[in-house]
Amino acid sequence: MDTSFEEKSVWIQLLSLVVGLGGYLVVAGLMLTNGVSALPAFVPVFAVAIVLIVVINVAGHVAAAIASRADEADERDQLIGWRAESRSSWILGLGVIGAIIALILSVGGVWVAHLLLISLFCSEAAKEVLQIVDYRRGI
Repeated sequence: MDTSFEEKSVWIQLLSLVVGLGGYLVVAGLMLTNGVSALPAFVPVFAVAIVLIVVINVAGHVAAAIASRADEADERDQLIGWRAESRSSWILGLGVIGAIIALILSVGGVWVAHLLLISLFCSEAAKEVLQIVDYRRGI
């Protein structure tokens, strides 16, 4: 697969996001279904997820830099990033509005926090997927 360093970076970020935050959401969902409702109980799992995301990102980017030359982002890369961000940011906005509504309805803090995390996860995953689509199809 002959891809630019920027496109490889997007793939690495998507992989780390799905493995790290996706894994966290699965574990958190299991914890919630088992009746865990105290927010501090989720902190160690979240910390592990963040460390996993960082490790995958660093290792992946080092491997990508070794495997190919790390060229600078050009106008095409910037345009693809801007377009993907523009087309996916509404997901995060909708999640924030949902969290505000949940707070107004006095929903528990653990549910509000996870609603925000899910909206962040979906927004970032959508952005990465849209970037990959734009790289593959072209602009």
